[in-house]
Amino acid sequence: MRRKALNNGKSNEGGYTLVALIAVMSLIALFAMAAAPDIKQQGQREREKEAIFRGEEVANAIRAYVEYRNSQGARGVAALPTSIDQLLEGIPRGTHKVQILRAEAAVDPLSRKGEWRLIGPTSPDLIQFVQAVTVYAGGAPPPTRGTFQQFVPQLVNVLNTGSTESAPGGEDSSDNTIGPFLGVASRSERASVITYYGIERHDQWIFTPLFR
Repeated sequence: MRRKALNNGKSNEGGYTLVALIAVMSLIALFAMAAAPDIKQQGQREREKEAIFRGEEVANAIRAYVEYRNSQGARGVAALPTSIDQLLEGIPRGTHKVQILRAEAAVDPLSRKGEWRLIGPTSPDLIQFVQAVTVYAGGAPPPTRGTFQQFVPQLVNVLNTGSTESAPGGEDSSDNTIGPFLGVASRSERASVITYYGIERHDQWIFTPLFR
């Protein structure tokens, strides 16, 4: 009888342990479910930071390319790169070429294809970006200096008329991978976790040397 009582005690203890284990596992599962959205959001935040970092590298490469082309006598749209490959090739310096864009920066981390959208100098997307930057800056866009002042009159004319039609100088290339471009944007149309100049959608972030 005593052995039987002891066995019953062990069985009860085992049952209580199993119940406690199930309860703990349930709590862990609930915490994991609650934390999942935060983890996903954090992952997107990191990709967005990387996209901004790479996009601004592309903007700097465009600046270097245009300044080189200007030094060779090219002006306006003729001085702009027409493909990302041109930026990856670098610019001549003496008998060598200087790298102005890393291969990693040529990839958009926010889109599935990984291809940046090229934004032409008269693109409606660029006009909208300038308007957003103007609002963000309190009514006046940051000043444009040096080489890129040559592109400002086109933008000002479109802003003043409220038109989004392409000005003389080429067809809008905002959806192309080849064509004269003054900036790049992501192909992702998702809402962003962080903002860029107050803009909260990936494909509306334009990385351009225009205000740099």
